Amino acid sequence: MRTMKKLLGCVVAVVVALTSLPASAQLELPAASPSAKVMQAVGLTEISVDYSSPAVKGRKLWGELVPFGQVWRTGANMTTKISFSRDVTFGGKPVPAGTYAIVSIPTEKEWTVVLNKELGLYGGGKAYDQKDDVARVSVTPTQAPNRERMTFLFSNTTEDQTSLDLEWGTLRVSVPVKTDTSKYAQANIQDAVNGAWRSLANAARYVADTSKDYTTALGYADDSLAIQSHWFNNWIKADILARTGKYAEARKFAQTAWDLGQKDQNFFYKDLVAKALQDWKGKK
Repeated sequence: MRTMKKLLGCVVAVVVALTSLPASAQLELPAASPSAKVMQAVGLTEISVDYSSPAVKGRKLWGELVPFGQVWRTGANMTTKISFSRDVTFGGKPVPAGTYAIVSIPTEKEWTVVLNKELGLYGGGKAYDQKDDVARVSVTPTQAPNRERMTFLFSNTTEDQTSLDLEWGTLRVSVPVKTDTSKYAQANIQDAVNGAWRSLANAARYVADTSKDYTTALGYADDSLAIQSHWFNNWIKADILARTGKYAEARKFAQTAWDLGQKDQNFFYKDLVAKALQDWKGKK
């Protein structure tokens, strides 16, 4: 009886000690399936996978722990997600830039790897629905060196393609991912060129307005026009020429600005250009 009283007293003491801990105190222990993330840049496109990494722990994986013929979360805990910063093809299927859930349907000889729009499939209370699939890819699994924890990795990466590999146990599933790096690079170049002519035109206007160094300002205006002729840089040059008294030449550039501006709904200097054309008429 005395022993029981001592034991009960110890239990009460432990309970009191635990309940008296601050509310913010959290017991941290290693996760059975720790979170992981892998990222790969492919040219100008970034691809990343966020997932939880379960372990084999001596179990038979395929056909038992992971049943054949059923949708598998392809990981553990929360939904496994893949993100693309630009449009890609995933196993030959076009996929817009964005974030998607990765699920799969393993069989003994072939896997179906699926990208799905619903990100709350696991841990979010959402059920898998095939109508939300963005891409379904058939893949033949291959042998790989033994890996205790399920791992996503990228291999054979070039400027415009990579292979997304899933490895667990002695099995590997690979899906090719491609992106049009040349198209995106050309678009970036064009954006830089488009920005350059406008920056030079603004530089010409700034120098003319502040330092009154019209020679330098005209140089910037000419550099801008050499890249692209737009109503804005034509007007900037016309204005600078007029300030130096070269009205006949200024009027030519103002006329070009007027003509180009008629095609632009953002021709916000329209009234100013029209007035200049009228005021400079007959001046040399």
